[in-house]
Amino acid sequence: MPPRACQIPRDELIACLLRTDCVLKEGKTPAECLKTPRELPIQCQHLIARLSDCKKGMLDMRRRFKGNHLSEEAKARARARGLNMFIS
Repeated sequence: MPPRACQIPRDELIACLLRTDCVLKEGKTPAECLKTPRELPIQCQHLIARLSDCKKGMLDMRRRFKGNHLSEEAKARARARGLNMFIS
């Protein structure tokens, strides 16, 4: 059975949230931590944006035919910022 759409970004976000101070030190659930995203580490914020973009891509008919991929320009910007882990 193939993985569900957006499953990889979702799993990465969950793993990131589980490593935050919000969960580890404050004892909140990941869902509670998502209510204040500005307090999360920048990596988790990027993963939130990635998951959101993936979900939007599922509804965008142009992306459904072409594929839910980053443009070359977006990939270059991500590499320049050192965000290689977000490029697949």
